[in-house]
Amino acid sequence: MPLKFVENVKADVTTDVVYMMCPMHLLKLEEMMKSLEPGQVLEILTDYDGALEDIPDWCDKTGNEFLGVEETEDIYKFYIKKKARQT
Repeated sequence: MPLKFVENVKADVTTDVVYMMCPMHLLKLEEMMKSLEPGQVLEILTDYDGALEDIPDWCDKTGNEFLGVEETEDIYKFYIKKKARQT
């Protein structure tokens, strides 16, 4: 699946995992998603290239919506929307 690049996404919560080693970006992502309400958006900041595959894959596995990634000179900003509760 091609990576979706976005700009100016409004996040409800931001978490910074820049300089953290794998698999911290996924552990932190999972932890932060638990604190969000369905429909809220998490912005996760990382400099880890592997996250370009890992985060969209994690979203596929968990059913959360991968909104896209914004790339700056030094970091990637990933945007994930928490899935709605199952009824």
